[in-house]
Amino acid sequence: MTHPLVLQLRFTRSEFQRALAGVQEGDAQRRFLPMNCISWVAGHMADQEQRYWFRLRQGKLLLPEIHTGFKYGAPASTPPLAAMQEAWSTITQAADPWLDTLTSDLLQERHQPHAGGPDDFFTFGSLMQRVIYHYWYHTGEIMSIRQLLGHANLPEFVGNIDDEAPYLPE
Repeated sequence: MTHPLVLQLRFTRSEFQRALAGVQEGDAQRRFLPMNCISWVAGHMADQEQRYWFRLRQGKLLLPEIHTGFKYGAPASTPPLAAMQEAWSTITQAADPWLDTLTSDLLQERHQPHAGGPDDFFTFGSLMQRVIYHYWYHTGEIMSIRQLLGHANLPEFVGNIDDEAPYLPE
């Protein structure tokens, strides 16, 4: 059975995609300073999943160009949304089989980063929570940008969590 925290991640991803639904390329590439554009945010979230589920776990990146262009602190850019969505799908779909294997014990195991010091460690459970919260932060940012763009009929609240991602005990 898939761990409940992984189910929450998947629901959060679906809400992120709901925020992107219907965005046209020109709007996705428009910046309202100091924010990044919508398409950059999509690449940024792809990078975070890639760093956590591949680089920290296996020491490799599926799409190195996504890391270079969209990591925290990378220069602003206005990439095509379609390309960022394709990268995001590639990374998240490749991560899903591994995510399905996670248990409470595995989520709590302490790991040391590849270049970390003796006191540095992380757990995949904490990283999972960080990704989920990061998605919610940027989902709100995307919705704000869409309001500034004049988009109408936007989602106003979290989707159908009761059916799609209800609370489940471990």
